[in-house]
Parts: sequence; structure tokens; C-alpha cells
Amino acid sequence: MAKKKTREWPRHGIQALWALLTNSYLIGFVQGKIYKGKLKNLCVPGMNCYSCPGAVGSCPIGSLQAVIGSWNFKFAFYVAGFLVFVGALIGRFVCGWLCPFGLIQDLLHKIPFPKKVKTFRGDKLLRKLKYVILLVFVILLPLFLVDVLGQGAPYFCKLLCPVGTLEGGIPLVLLNKSMHSALGWLYAWKNVLLVVTILLSIMIYRPFCKYICPLGAIYSVFNPISVFKYQVAEDKCIHCGACARACSMQVDPVQSANHPECIRCGRCKKACPTGAITSGCFQPNLRHSAAPKGQAERDTPAGSAP
Repeated sequence: MAKKKTREWPRHGIQALWALLTNSYLIGFVQGKIYKGKLKNLCVPGMNCYSCPGAVGSCPIGSLQAVIGSWNFKFAFYVAGFLVFVGALIGRFVCGWLCPFGLIQDLLHKIPFPKKVKTFRGDKLLRKLKYVILLVFVILLPLFLVDVLGQGAPYFCKLLCPVGTLEGGIPLVLLNKSMHSALGWLYAWKNVLLVVTILLSIMIYRPFCKYICPLGAIYSVFNPISVFKYQVAEDKCIHCGACARACSMQVDPVQSANHPECIRCGRCKKACPTGAITSGCFQPNLRHSAAPKGQAERDTPAGSAP
């Protein structure tokens, strides 16, 4: 069965508006300086580098690393509370709608390529890597690998994050000639990671979100229990598999409507021919009846398990 084409531009429009709103310090791109006003004490929900010249808020992952190895417990509780609040409210909806780097990956994947890679051997195992990165680079290293003053460093931002390179490192280097003499192997390494991420994003849908992003790892834990949820009405579902085929994150909503990998982009809802998939807050339980007898067998896609 041909894959139904899904219009994504309305979502991309919201993503772009949010990116503009959270990076609205436009004079920073002219002066080559970052905003340091009071709004910088607030976190934004998505991955948005603190050092981006236009950023008016702080990246929650950068903030979390900064406070884990410090004595600023008041701010540490704020960052942790912010992540729990956002996660418990909307889960990975942030990834699908409110993350600037998610938008960049979405647009990169629209670039034509001879063979797009939807999945591969070891894909599911590799998706666990983001949890390892969260534990090691965001929590353990800043907590235990400290300087003589007992201060940790933002190791994920420093060593791995391509978002900071694209949004902060490259613009600041281009706008400040005085920084050129200070460039070294670390800047080169981060640019290599960025280039690899860009190339992979053309071939694979959102590789950073799937395999690397520690923020997505945090929000994914809340997906099954967040206030905002997806549901499938079993009395409407005809088990045609259209929703699973439409999902670029390889999630089957019928099996797990609030799977940790779901970024709540809404593609499955648009692909469903019967309107069985709904989303929202405080939804009633729609899983109250099974599909008509024999329907699942008739409509199961070829090659799928019975």
C-alpha cells in the first residue's frame, strides 16, 4: 500500500515561530554577543544553546550540567522541577513541536537522497545510547569530574553537542575575529560531529533525537504518564497499519500510543482513515472494545505478524 503523504508545514510553521521567539535577541547576531539579561535565568523546553547570539533563555540540559557540579542547590531544584513539570505535562511533544534543532533535522530530512534509511539492524539497541549519554555526560561527569574548586563542567555541551556548535560556536566565531586564535582541536572535533549529524539527518529521520539527545531521554520517561496523551479508539481502529507506516520514529500507535520514542508530531492522526487516534489532556479511556471479528486479519499489511 502506498504511503499517504502527510502535510507537515503547519507543524513546521509552529516550530519556526517558537524558534524565532526563543531566539529573538536579533541584535546579538549583529554584535556577536550573547544576551545576558534576566530572561536568561529561565529555561526553554527544547534544545537551544545558551551561547546562541539570539537566545533569550537557557538550554535545560546545559543548565542541568551547570548546577549538578555546583553548590547552587536552589537553582538545581528549579532546573529539575522545570524538566519534571514539562515532562509530566506534555512529554516529548516538546521534541515534535518546540525544539529548534528538531526543526532543523526535519528540514534536512526533506533533502532528496537515493535511499532513505528508515531502520537498520541494531537500531533499537542504539536508541538506548541517549540514556547512557544522559547518565554519563550530563549527570556523572559533572558531578564527579570537578576542578580544584569543586566545580563540574558541562561535558555534554563541551564534547558532544552539535546543537551548541551550530547555534553558538559557529556564529560567535564568525562574528568575533578575536576568537579565531583560540580555536583548537575541540572546535574542530565539534564541527566534525555537526557535519556527521547533518549528513545522517538527510539519510535518517532525526538521528540526534533517536540516538543522542539527553533531553529527549528525560522527556521520553514521561510519555506514558504525561497529562497530554495519544489514544487509539479500538472500536474505530481497523488495523490497517497506516499509522505505523506514517510514523518516522518507527512507533506503532496501536501497540503503544504513548511510546517513549513518540515525538507527538501528529503524523499518525493524519494518516488514520477512521479518525481512531486522538490526542489531548485528560482524555477518557477509549480502549473499550476490540475491532470487529476477522477485521484485524483482513486488514493486516502483507509481511506483518498475524
